Formats: sequence, C-alpha cells, structure tokens
Amino acid sequence: MNNNKKGRRIYMFERIDYRVIRIDGEYAYLQKLEDENAEEKCVAMALLPPEIQEGCHIAYEMMEYRMIK
Repeated sequence: MNNNKKGRRIYMFERIDYRVIRIDGEYAYLQKLEDENAEEKCVAMALLPPEIQEGCHIAYEMMEYRMIK
C-alpha cells in the first residue's frame, strides 16, 4: 500500500482506468482518467491488449490491462 499525492491510499490491486494518449513504436503512453494532471505512464505494447489504439480506455487491475471502451 502506498499514498498518492492527495494522501489517498492506493492498494496494489486497485483498479485504475487509463486513456491511451499516444502510441510510439513499441510503447503506449497512458493518462489516468481520474487525474488529468498526473504524469503519463509509458507501458510496453506487449503488456497491453492487441486491439488498443489511441483514444481507447483501458483498465489496470490485478496486474493486467484490459479494454473497457
């Protein structure tokens, strides 16, 4: 368990929703939906669902990414 900048506790397996901002080669850049000011997260495409594209929404939960929109 960690604390985020707002003092809210974050659990390792808590669901976090992201929007795919851009895809650059083998990496996708994600933005948290609940915090537009959060730093972008760079994730290897191999860890993401194969059908992702820029603008789609994905969830990170239980150490896996899946499409939600």
